[in-house]
Amino acid sequence: LETDRRLLQKRVDQLQKRLEKVEVQQTQMRRARVRSEMPRVALVGYTNAGKSTLFNALTGSDAYAADKLFATLDPTVRRLNLAGGSIMLSDTVGFVRDLPHELVAAFRSTLSEAREADLLLHVIDAADPLREDRIAQVDSVLQEIGAGDIPQVLVYNKIDRIPRVSGEEGYIEPRHDQPNEGRERVWLSARDGIGLELLEDALTRRLSLERIQGAVHLPPAHSERLRSRLHALGAVRAETHDEHGWHLQVDLSLADARRLAVQAGGAPLDALLPEAPREEWMA
Repeated sequence: LETDRRLLQKRVDQLQKRLEKVEVQQTQMRRARVRSEMPRVALVGYTNAGKSTLFNALTGSDAYAADKLFATLDPTVRRLNLAGGSIMLSDTVGFVRDLPHELVAAFRSTLSEAREADLLLHVIDAADPLREDRIAQVDSVLQEIGAGDIPQVLVYNKIDRIPRVSGEEGYIEPRHDQPNEGRERVWLSARDGIGLELLEDALTRRLSLERIQGAVHLPPAHSERLRSRLHALGAVRAETHDEHGWHLQVDLSLADARRLAVQAGGAPLDALLPEAPREEWMA
């Protein structure tokens, strides 16, 4: 028994050191992502909901996926290129019922990916008879770590395990639900790669990755810093300069245009936007 205790303590110590190392790495990575100004999306969900399988299907990555508790410990982050732009997608540790407070604290490095995201993809095992309870349990943990108010898309995964009601061969069709009230839902199979395009479309829309094009005039008061940021985004298609400042033809995502408009205090990007910039865009 004493030997078992020593082995268990050794394992706990190793895990704690690993988590401390992960926390340092994640802090450095988050700083780099903030500088990149890409929207951040985190996968969350009850353990074994298929988060890592979905992560791999979306990014073409090979993150470890297994039918076991805490298969994902180190948060894995990849760039995901969508039709309208790029995002940073992160996979996180699976949640469990009645997650102890001390365990939440120990996993703060991986859970912070959820807390600092712009959007959460709440992955659910659609074939789990207890799925509604699992959703509530994950929501509870998200509240506890300070991520309860972050927008969510519910991703009902594993539809390949749900037979058609009619008795026909095969499984239910992938679909996208946009209810008048409640959270947006996408039904898919990450394992079979079915319905992924519905989720990508939802991401593009929710993160305002639609692209806008137009002319921008940068008077001398705005020119250098804003022009530099537009070039850093690869948004400038053509430009000329005269005594009135810079005249640019730009092509960029709506999210980037809104972000730059807030940073610049509105003008001169207001003319490109469908509505006046709001501080909430930066939240």
